[in-house]
Amino acid sequence: MSAQRAGAAKAKSQAREILCEVRNVSHDFIMPNGKPLRVLEDISIQIARNEVVALLGPSGSGKSTVLRILAGLIKPSQGEVLYHGQPLVGLNPGVAIVFQSFALYPWMSVRQNVETVLEVRGVRRPDALERAEQAIARVGLGGFEDAYPRELSGGMKQRVGMARALVVDPEILFMDEPFSQVDALTAESLRAEVLDIWSRKERNPSSILMVSHDIREVAFMADRIVVLGGNNPAKIRTIVRDELPRPRDYQSSECLALINQLHGVITGSEMPDVAPGPREYEPLPHVSPAEISGLLEYLDARGGKGDVFRIAAQTNHEFGQMITIVKSAEMLNFVDTPKSAVLLEPDGRRFVQADTEERKAIWRAQLLKLSLFSEVAAVLRKQRRHTIEKDFLLETIVLRMPQEDYEKVFDTFIAWARFGELFAYDEATETITRYQRRRSGAIATPVASVETLPAPPENENGAGNPPSADS
Repeated sequence: MSAQRAGAAKAKSQAREILCEVRNVSHDFIMPNGKPLRVLEDISIQIARNEVVALLGPSGSGKSTVLRILAGLIKPSQGEVLYHGQPLVGLNPGVAIVFQSFALYPWMSVRQNVETVLEVRGVRRPDALERAEQAIARVGLGGFEDAYPRELSGGMKQRVGMARALVVDPEILFMDEPFSQVDALTAESLRAEVLDIWSRKERNPSSILMVSHDIREVAFMADRIVVLGGNNPAKIRTIVRDELPRPRDYQSSECLALINQLHGVITGSEMPDVAPGPREYEPLPHVSPAEISGLLEYLDARGGKGDVFRIAAQTNHEFGQMITIVKSAEMLNFVDTPKSAVLLEPDGRRFVQADTEERKAIWRAQLLKLSLFSEVAAVLRKQRRHTIEKDFLLETIVLRMPQEDYEKVFDTFIAWARFGELFAYDEATETITRYQRRRSGAIATPVASVETLPAPPENENGAGNPPSADS
């Protein structure tokens, strides 16, 4: 009996063994002006043996940066990175990574793409050949060893990437949004196969760390879900334990309840019901006017209301980017966001129902309620030639929003100003001027054209849906 207890205790101890972790990690990127931009703040995460951990959050929440720090690809500005309790120096020796892009050598066959990582590690040719073929078979590509990437589907290419990671027998498999480049059915199949490979305890990987923006995906795969939020710096919002038995069913009431819980966590942190405190200058999200217009038209066509996650799913948007679009529309007072709902406000309804010229006038009026646009308008009025330099605006952004990416804020500022014909920007002289109009109300030859994004293909998002966003 004592031997059984000892065996159980040993198994429990192994299950709790911490393979790698970050402790109180913060990280700064250095901007072109030499100033640090803090992207992560006080992050602590542990990856234990025999578990799947997911990093979940919207775009820009630092998920991939955390993964790269744990892999040893990035050295954090502050904090500790440990592997088996020891400070990590250089690359993490127990980690292999499956990236979002397939990252295959197009001139190499499947076998050669997998073998190449073993060659770098100095594995003898006969052993490398045998291990490569075993890894290829594990991911279901037996018979395609001599095929080239151009001959493979997206799902098959990602399987090659998985085989290349598994062939080194990693202790921990890192996956950075590995299923985002394949169709939904292929993604579901790959998720199940990854879990099947992981569940074979007789061999590695022992644990998995995955980055995802797909709530259903992490509910299906993960044991622990680390929700990251905020932007510059990103922080851990909460950690949710997923104790649903495996294999899991996407449609089970328990899984749906977990998905709804995660929806609430995301919307509560990214779109809080409580209005933020006074803030003189509002960061401008990197969203195009066309995306905001598309959202308003989508809502108007559906009675003026929708759910942010349902909108993202129906328009094939990453939910984090959709939240950013919604927040941009809310900045302009076009929508309201109680909980995860998105409601069309009177100004938004007026905008949707207006003709082109009236839309520009409404947009201009809303822009001038934002501090940065109001300040630039005031400065231009005082200038003799009603002109300011690009560098002046960049310096203003850096001073008013020191934690933001000033180049992205500048690009958004110009795009929004052009759309409403509030300001014009000349790329050749790098100067910003007031947009010139004739007194009759007719628009003169514009100094700068209105910047819009092309509408998505009909078979992708459908008519009236927000256009695809730059990621």
